[in-house]
Amino acid sequence: MTLLAVLGATVVLLAGCSEEQTGAVKRIAMPEPVSEQGEHTLALWQGAWIAALLVGLLVWGLTIFVIVRFRRRSDDEVPVQTRYNLPLEIFYTIAPVLMVVVFFKATVTTQNAVLEKVEPDVVVDVTGQQWSWTFNYNVDEDGDGEAERYLNTVGTGNDIPTLYLPVDEVAEFRLHSPDVVHNFGVPGFIMRMDVIPGRVNSYQITPTEIGEYAGKCYELCGAYHSRMLFTVAVVSRADYEAHLAELEEAGQVTEDPLIGGESADTQVGAPESDNPEGEGK
Repeated sequence: MTLLAVLGATVVLLAGCSEEQTGAVKRIAMPEPVSEQGEHTLALWQGAWIAALLVGLLVWGLTIFVIVRFRRRSDDEVPVQTRYNLPLEIFYTIAPVLMVVVFFKATVTTQNAVLEKVEPDVVVDVTGQQWSWTFNYNVDEDGDGEAERYLNTVGTGNDIPTLYLPVDEVAEFRLHSPDVVHNFGVPGFIMRMDVIPGRVNSYQITPTEIGEYAGKCYELCGAYHSRMLFTVAVVSRADYEAHLAELEEAGQVTEDPLIGGESADTQVGAPESDNPEGEGK
């Protein structure tokens, strides 16, 4: 009866919610995914909660059953004393192991799906530095996988940069840091990754909806960590090309990716060379 009452109350509450609130409940507080990779992560998140709820109901049900079925019915009654129950103990050993195996397989499957690499349509060398972001768009006119030049957007603590991406196209991010560990992520993509000095991590995203989405650093990286914000503008291919043309006309072009600093090469903590490790191509 209690379970029925809870379910009934839940139905009533959901009926009074807006479509957006109902969607949030279905996603169990996860942001609405706007990328193909985010759909896989959301499915894992929802599946884990459903499995946890089922296990919880089983445990609660067995607990209530034991309390009711084997309760003391008189002050003089002594319950039957059982030293062990071999079938039950085997079940309690095997069941958790099977649960861990299932969760592990689901996690690995999702991880492989979100980290799968294909030939990207867009490549951006992303630099996270104390305390902003630099976006280097690879211009590969020959189509040989090697950038001829880079178009740059450099952010500062007072100027939040915007990263442009074409909708429904595969974008690859190559992550650089000249100082400390940062973390590059967009809640709407439901994907993020550490930006580690001396190492170039990378991942791909396929945005599925046009719009603007907030991004930030997820790793505490110093006194002004809270300033490490950026905006992602998912646009049509025509608008994306127009933005690159604007960068080129503004002279924001370099032969190598800018891998550090407010002015790309003068920020405190940045190495003397723009590209000391020869990475980013």
